[in-house]
Amino acid sequence: MAKIIYTRTDEAPLLATHSLKPIVEAFASTSGVDVETRDISLAARILAAFSDKLPEDQRVNDALAELGALTQEPDANIIKLPNISASLPQLKAAVAELQKAGYDLPDYPNEPSTDEEKDARERYDSVKGSAVNPVLREGNSDRRAPKAVKNFARKHPHTMGEWSADSKTNVATMEADDFRHNEQSVIMPAEDTLTIQLVKPNGKTQVLKESLPVLEKEIVDATVMRADALDTFLRAQVSRASAEGILFSVHLKATMMKVSDPIIFGHAVRAYFADVYKEYGDELMAAGLDGENGLKAILDGLDELDNGAEIREAFDKGLKNGPDLAMVNSDKGITNLHVPSDVIVDASMPAMIRTSGQMWNKNNETEDTLAVLPDSSYAGVYQVVIDDCRKNGAYDPTTMGSVPNVGLMAQKAEEYGSHDKTFRIESEGRVQVLNSEGEVLMEHEVSEGDIWRACQTKDIPVQDWVKLAVNRASATGTPAVFWLDPERAHDENMRKQVETYLKDHDTDGLDIRIMSPTEACQFSLDRIRKGEDTISVSGNVLRDYLTDLFPILELGTSAKMLSVVPLIAGGGLFETGAGGSAPKHVQQLQEENHLRWDSLGEFLALAESLRKLQETDNNPSTPILGDALDAATEKLLNEGKSPSRKVGEIDNRGSHFYLAMYWARELADQDKDSELAEIFGPVADALESQEEAITKELLDVQGSPVDLGGYYWPDEDKMLSVMRPSETFNKVIDDLKK
Repeated sequence: MAKIIYTRTDEAPLLATHSLKPIVEAFASTSGVDVETRDISLAARILAAFSDKLPEDQRVNDALAELGALTQEPDANIIKLPNISASLPQLKAAVAELQKAGYDLPDYPNEPSTDEEKDARERYDSVKGSAVNPVLREGNSDRRAPKAVKNFARKHPHTMGEWSADSKTNVATMEADDFRHNEQSVIMPAEDTLTIQLVKPNGKTQVLKESLPVLEKEIVDATVMRADALDTFLRAQVSRASAEGILFSVHLKATMMKVSDPIIFGHAVRAYFADVYKEYGDELMAAGLDGENGLKAILDGLDELDNGAEIREAFDKGLKNGPDLAMVNSDKGITNLHVPSDVIVDASMPAMIRTSGQMWNKNNETEDTLAVLPDSSYAGVYQVVIDDCRKNGAYDPTTMGSVPNVGLMAQKAEEYGSHDKTFRIESEGRVQVLNSEGEVLMEHEVSEGDIWRACQTKDIPVQDWVKLAVNRASATGTPAVFWLDPERAHDENMRKQVETYLKDHDTDGLDIRIMSPTEACQFSLDRIRKGEDTISVSGNVLRDYLTDLFPILELGTSAKMLSVVPLIAGGGLFETGAGGSAPKHVQQLQEENHLRWDSLGEFLALAESLRKLQETDNNPSTPILGDALDAATEKLLNEGKSPSRKVGEIDNRGSHFYLAMYWARELADQDKDSELAEIFGPVADALESQEEAITKELLDVQGSPVDLGGYYWPDEDKMLSVMRPSETFNKVIDDLKK
């Protein structure tokens, strides 16, 4: 039987799944397709990590590992919803909730000393950050705005703030001693095993990583960010923001870059509160209040210190005397520095650019901002966009072109700062990368506190990436630009590989270029303003940034993008958008029983998933289901049945009802499969005739608080009750499954 695997994740996507998946199961069952679920939520991943320590009735299967194995199968078909890439505060909150629910889990050991604590720390750290995507992304990314979505955005443009030529907004980034400037790179001449070691001034050697397997032609990189230079840079930006009278904001990715970026975030907090740490730093650092978990964690921890009240006053004084901070929530006083996972660069920067280059201040007003991106690897891209808007004004969604992306990400390509090859250096010395013969391939002088990292990019994913780029350029007739920086060692080695593998393809008549990220960005922006499309072909991290940047400017959100991952083994992974706004949506549901989460990305992914089944399972009816779903999605957009932000209006559940009604009608009216038409005719009639009753049932529940039984580990029955409140609608759908 053909099978689609649906991932159970977190927050708003999890809630939406409880409304949409019963519909998907019912419709798919008519074509002999089984829809199964695998739980890869943060809570489930925590429980799986400790499964052997729990009673048998509390053990959870390692669904992520199971899905990772499935990606190697040629018939894999996985719908991947956004999941939490956990920062440490999120991880600790999830653990506390699970403990309260009766799971005997240890607390996260901040400073493990015993073997048991070290074991617990290792298990928890395996769950932190971007633990899911590297496992599932066994293919490269093809991400673009579907024609129906782009047409809708042009007819119904989202708001774009006006730009002033006098805007003081800028990006601040390091000009030396950061990851970009210190990068070294090698292309492995043969399969080998590497060792990473720290050679101390006394000649003693500390092995940081051993038995690291690499393949022939694999690109291996190493680099370091120097802590002293970082501190000097950050303090200068605090002074600059004060001098220019603009907001100070820090933009990192402390979720995906789970090792490096929390450390950098801590440096930013300490730089902003330099006077506080000058006076009380020893006490704060001894108590673990180093800023890496944000200002909120510091303020919460002050109650445990004897002079906590005195230090709290010093922090209040620091906030008063320092430059105004960009705010996450002005009403609640939550600043840019409060929680590291609140301001994620790929979402926060385009949102700022879209809002006249401004962020919110403490008075709930927008204001020009100094956006601090310490590492210069991709910071220049955002400065190019800011300068372009300052010169030419805001982009026009009714006329602007599109920038789809072909992204290198297969087999953990370019996993920077997020894994076991990233280290906070404990002492002065030299970090070396050695081959199995003991030869030094790369070497950096380091000091205590520096952040050193290495990464790997295997050759087969690069070949597949080049092929995908050529295929997309050929299929669309659109220029494709590889974004590669000639001043970065990694990108220069990547350029050599790209130029080699382009020769394996027929590129006659295609416009394929290699440009630096800043040049490629300006080239794409110039075309955007003329209404022309340009394919961006980028590495993993830049892929993450670009697939938010351009969609947010073009469509108002990255959740409306079609994200297909053709797996190298032959199957398909279909991603449904970004989840950055999910926490706010959950909060509104809990307070008002209104879920404004838009499942559009899920609709688009599911249609591609259904069409893929014809290829892998030779199922002739599934592409009919997929095409009908696309038609229903376009009608849903044109009829204005997407979720509203306001309570008392259509929300996620109402949007799902209309999708089902339109989908059923499309299937009833199609003439390619008479059996499907016969099945769905009565379904469409029932939904259309009961539209008024169903919409009333869906709207009547709104306006009052709801209890989900938890945030990270909510109660299943409560979620179903909240997300399927229309008995009339439920009966039609459930009857279809019988």
